[in-house]
Amino acid sequence: MIKKILYFLEGIPVFLLYFFFLAMPPSVASSIGGKFLSVIGPRLKKNQIAKKNIKKAFPDKGDKEVDTIISCMWENLGRVAAEYPHLKKFDLYNTSSLKGLSVKVFGKQYIEQLRDDQKPGIFFSAHLGNWEINAMSAVQKGLPLTLVYRKPNNPFSDFLVKKARSHITDSFAAKGKDGARKAIKVLSQGGHLAMLVDQKMNDGISVPFFGINAMTAPAIAELAIKFNCPIVPARVKRIKGTKFEMRLYPPIKIPASSSKKERVHKTMVQVNKIIEAWIREAPEQWLWVHDRWP
Repeated sequence: MIKKILYFLEGIPVFLLYFFFLAMPPSVASSIGGKFLSVIGPRLKKNQIAKKNIKKAFPDKGDKEVDTIISCMWENLGRVAAEYPHLKKFDLYNTSSLKGLSVKVFGKQYIEQLRDDQKPGIFFSAHLGNWEINAMSAVQKGLPLTLVYRKPNNPFSDFLVKKARSHITDSFAAKGKDGARKAIKVLSQGGHLAMLVDQKMNDGISVPFFGINAMTAPAIAELAIKFNCPIVPARVKRIKGTKFEMRLYPPIKIPASSSKKERVHKTMVQVNKIIEAWIREAPEQWLWVHDRWP
């Protein structure tokens, strides 16, 4: 009972901020959210995790450059939070749908390929730019997706996240045993998943990431091998304000090997290399506050 009360109290400011940002135009909300968190973020304990991670990934960068990356990361994260209430307004294939809000999509043929090949499939991405846009690119092209996500501990926060994402899909699979069963069911019925695969999984497998072994969730490789389905990389990059570039890439090749374990590991090496390349291109847009190398 006490935990429920605490969750409720924690949820009040989250709800207030959600509807505060909903009441203003998307570009204004994004700007305010970015400025707010760029001021507050560096004062939080998570800031030290971000600094540690960046120094591990980029040992040659000086303190000033690291601080700049962190400051821009907080701004991007604030923008993402403020854009959540406005996800329903993102129309990826109609650039004139809303002034100041646009997404240029490249690689649409890979969506169409998965949509029309009569096979299950998986899209993967990372916490870059506004990562929620990734799934939109497929759904708005007529390819329904089930979002695999990490469920927030606070049920009120989870409600808001699902409410915002409901404009993308109504099919979710929370990470864990129940979510794994649902993901398997979706693929077995020829459906498609969207996964963010850049975070640590304590009971995962050790795979290099920025040259450092990191515990990595192998589920995407295991599912692709089990169902013989393609894995398509998808990345969103914030260009300026609420203008984005969305890129989809050719399906990665699952290597042949003598054992499933080796195939899974080699596939995850490819996945981590792709994500690493994206981060190197725009390090200020990745979520460095996650303790990727504990």
